[in-house]
Amino acid sequence: MRWMRAAGRGLLVIAVVLAGYVASGARADEGGGGGRGPLTLATAGDLTGYLGPLLAGWNRTRPAERVTLVELPDSADETRAQMATDLRGGDRSRFDVLNIDVNWTSEFAAAGWIRPLPRDRFPLDTFLPPVVDTATYDGRLYAVPYVTNAGLLLYRADLLAKEGIAPPRTWDELARLARTVAPKYGLDGYAGQLLPYEGLTVNAAEAVYSAGGTILGDEGTRVTVDSAAAREGIGFLVRGVREGWIPERALTYKEEESKQAFQDGRLLFLRNWPYAYVSASAEGSAVAGKIGAVPLPGPDGPGTSVLGGSNLAVNTHARHPDSAARLIAYLTSERVQRQVLTRGALPPVRAALYEDPDLTRRFPYLPTLRAAVLSAAPRPKSPRYDQVSLVVQAVVHDALTGQETPESAVRRLARELAAISRR
Repeated sequence: MRWMRAAGRGLLVIAVVLAGYVASGARADEGGGGGRGPLTLATAGDLTGYLGPLLAGWNRTRPAERVTLVELPDSADETRAQMATDLRGGDRSRFDVLNIDVNWTSEFAAAGWIRPLPRDRFPLDTFLPPVVDTATYDGRLYAVPYVTNAGLLLYRADLLAKEGIAPPRTWDELARLARTVAPKYGLDGYAGQLLPYEGLTVNAAEAVYSAGGTILGDEGTRVTVDSAAAREGIGFLVRGVREGWIPERALTYKEEESKQAFQDGRLLFLRNWPYAYVSASAEGSAVAGKIGAVPLPGPDGPGTSVLGGSNLAVNTHARHPDSAARLIAYLTSERVQRQVLTRGALPPVRAALYEDPDLTRRFPYLPTLRAAVLSAAPRPKSPRYDQVSLVVQAVVHDALTGQETPESAVRRLARELAAISRR
């Protein structure tokens, strides 16, 4: 996620203290106590600078509940580490509210750092349905969706039009065009985020999901990766590197490096988050006005993206739960969600915004993104997600560099993930 510097650099981390719920669709939670007062909201680096103005609007009208923004590092791994260190301090925690990457919900909930939230206190039925699942653990709601995301395939629409070719819908079509059309124009064929970091976990999971496989089940207690579908998905990426239509330099790409390669006119196809479309369409981009976006391809048609985004979670030791609830209601209101998109170029969770005529004219990828989100799946849920991700990154990178076959990589993944689930 790019906004958190993961598959998120996922994108915004906003820790929002929510210990109870009052007005604005929220009321005090059981045992949460009441009280209003100032809050601290922690977030990964706000790369687009949109959040400050949103909070300034809140602070102008609610001076007694002033929010102080704490920006943590851009790196998702560093942000998570700093949040975890703070939360382990219990009632000494300085963060009231946490806007956590969607894949941290299970870990934070299992650790007791964030509290369960009552489903009936938030308008979850107005959100895109899959985003709600990212905010649950063990059948309970532990956060409120704030921003969503899904991977898209960006492509050079001008070059495919020149060739009289439609954008690819399947892996075979993508590989063929990356092998044949890209070299005609001096371009690399296809890239994603293949450096061994969170982005590689996302790309690998999308390949496995698109082939019909899974990695973990039952909240991380069951390993499901040892399957023909997983071998097919990882094999697709491995073949791309071996055959050259995924350039070796793509093994060093994160979100920004891959986006820049596409934006500079060096790639025919790119898997990335929607922010890359916005950036590549902006004035000064070498490919502005020349690009399109479609859902990620799969073996036989559109594939499955991993859900990105962030959720607003409540520190178990929040100081002013009533104010935290009001802040969450504010940040997830339709009016503010519109600004999250227009000012921050971040995909909102409110479903109605994806069908707004003014927004779809300004952001033409929204219908495609909506379809991608509705068919997307969360990353493997586990209370030890950080360990799961490290294993996926290491094993898949070894396969991409030729140190493992897809078959041996899947067997190794199954063994190492099983060891994690037994801890």
